[in-house]
Amino acid sequence: MEAQLKFVEPTQLKQKAQQARSLRLLDVCYGLGYNTAAAMAAIWEVNPNCEVEVVGLELNPGVPQAAIAHQLLNDWSQPIPEILHSLANSYQVQTDRLQAKLLIGDARKSIQLLQHESFQADAIFLDPFSPPTCPQLWTVEFLERVARCLAQDGKLATYSCAAAVRTALIAAGLKIGSTPPFGRRSPGTVASWDADDFPPLAQQEQEHLLTRASIPYRDPCLSDLSDLIHQRRANEQNASCLESTSHWRKRNQINSNKG
Repeated sequence: MEAQLKFVEPTQLKQKAQQARSLRLLDVCYGLGYNTAAAMAAIWEVNPNCEVEVVGLELNPGVPQAAIAHQLLNDWSQPIPEILHSLANSYQVQTDRLQAKLLIGDARKSIQLLQHESFQADAIFLDPFSPPTCPQLWTVEFLERVARCLAQDGKLATYSCAAAVRTALIAAGLKIGSTPPFGRRSPGTVASWDADDFPPLAQQEQEHLLTRASIPYRDPCLSDLSDLIHQRRANEQNASCLESTSHWRKRNQINSNKG
């Protein structure tokens, strides 16, 4: 359900599948495989003949293998568990309606390979650990390369609404909107090259992008360790003339109390 609401629905895969003969998916931080499983189920529910191409980026091959070992994908009907079992163990699967591969290693390197191949996804699932935990995969430079793998009419979805993430997506040239919260108070984010069907961000969300929290993570050579990425951002925040996020929150609280 979480994968459905956070990733499949915002990227409108069911609607796309009704019209498309084929769809391409990019799953950034494939993990246990839930997002890919939910996507395949949704696509084939409305169009059993749709040809699907999936590329998953994953650092640790033990994670998808653990999902198989603990039978975590058995909630989906066959052939999805069988497909993902093969994908977790051999890193590639090909059937009459599916071509899938797992690129194991640093996603910052893998995304450059995909960009070089001119890979264009109809839907991108951006699902790394949170920015404080894994800033490497939320930087301006990484998200620029992710965006270049998004088809002109494609959509990118992520659970994060962090101002730094949204600023980086905007810097990549994408338009953004909010997705409904699920299991948490905060919404997620959906992005595309054309935001005609996105509702505008709420006023507080727009204001948040004008605070120091919006200063993005940077990794110029796509190779820095997380500590250096954090330090670089902290230095930029300390030198910034933008309103501090804490001051903005207090000001909003005062205004809310007055109201």
